[in-house]
Amino acid sequence: MDRRGFLTCGVGLLGTSLLAGCRTPANAGPSIRAITRGPKFHWRGYYDKLLYSPDDRFVLANEVDFEGRSPTVADAIRVGMVDTHDGDRWIDLGGSRAWNWQQGCMLQWVPGSTSEVAWNDRVEGRFITRLLDVKSGRARTLPHPSYTFSPDGRTAFAPDFARLDVTRPGYGYATGADRDIWKLAKTPADTGIWRMDLATGQRRLLFSVAEAAQLPFTGPAASAFRPGAVHWFNHLLCNTDGTRLFFLHRWRNPGDKAAFRTRALTIGVDGGRVHVLDPNGGTSHFVWRDPQHVFAFAWHPSHGERFYLFKDLSDEVTVIGKNAMPANGHNTYLPHTDNAWVLNDTYPQGKDRLQRPYVYHIPTDRKVEVGAFPAPPAYAGEWRCDTHPAASRSGRQFCFDSAHAGGRQVYVADIGDLLG
Repeated sequence: MDRRGFLTCGVGLLGTSLLAGCRTPANAGPSIRAITRGPKFHWRGYYDKLLYSPDDRFVLANEVDFEGRSPTVADAIRVGMVDTHDGDRWIDLGGSRAWNWQQGCMLQWVPGSTSEVAWNDRVEGRFITRLLDVKSGRARTLPHPSYTFSPDGRTAFAPDFARLDVTRPGYGYATGADRDIWKLAKTPADTGIWRMDLATGQRRLLFSVAEAAQLPFTGPAASAFRPGAVHWFNHLLCNTDGTRLFFLHRWRNPGDKAAFRTRALTIGVDGGRVHVLDPNGGTSHFVWRDPQHVFAFAWHPSHGERFYLFKDLSDEVTVIGKNAMPANGHNTYLPHTDNAWVLNDTYPQGKDRLQRPYVYHIPTDRKVEVGAFPAPPAYAGEWRCDTHPAASRSGRQFCFDSAHAGGRQVYVADIGDLLG
């Protein structure tokens, strides 16, 4: 426990390797425990996915027996769920050969379902979606991978994961192809964001890379674009009523020292009303607050790099947590709090490379750090281990990843008492 009243845990800080996780003393703050353990390594899907079952009992996770290198076509992981009411028992659900270190295989509970789980896999060189009902055992396979689902669980959206493996290593799926970005088609018209019907598996190209490149570049994005750039899409999320999709349009210029440039776009789920939500070049992590507003970390001329609330189909922008949340993190809203509480984290900070999950109360500008977890120096770049906190359905817990105890594992923090 440090002087601010929250838990600091990890090798070198408490003088021991906390292989079983860590817990605060009684009445000293949120309790934290590891729900997975070695010798294999575990991590979850992305922070904006449904990772808890509807009753908060089961937490989805990936399992692998190596770390520290890029996945190859031959590398497979196991996917499963942890029964947090039965000694954190691992329940194996299947496997995947379509995965990465940052987002796993897009493992998630299908929205609107009480028992169906989805993840991506590879069959005969094609990326697919597997669906499994964990109660009945009924399994289905759809002919295209998924990234995000509509809130009713009827529609999936996905970028080109093979292209992403080259343009943004750590977010795509290995194909064995050369990762030389300049060997890619620069603005292809036959790939981009795909929409798939979960009942039939029918899919169509919703918006192509070529169409994005043809959108007028305005604001700072105009000066950050040069002919000959390679373009792609990353990070998709459907809004809360299933009518619009947010995504990042990224590109890399020839001779550019920057890894990529960014602008944030929204589009109707039918492919209409494309809108440049943020042309300023710094949009990163985000979540929809409601059907009309996106809460994102970005650069804006009003306050520089901060979290902002953007109103879709308009130019309205409002800074959020200007002083309390000045650094980039993986932000979501805690359920059942009327969007008053934000769940967030930080990247490694200071000489101890501490990653700090925290909650932030917007009405009172109150920030409460839940823990501080040192990220070993080896966990950097493509195979870094961000905490990626994801809330339970009740909003009284969240799960996160950390490598502080000698390898990436999954942890759960109980924040019910903290929220009141």
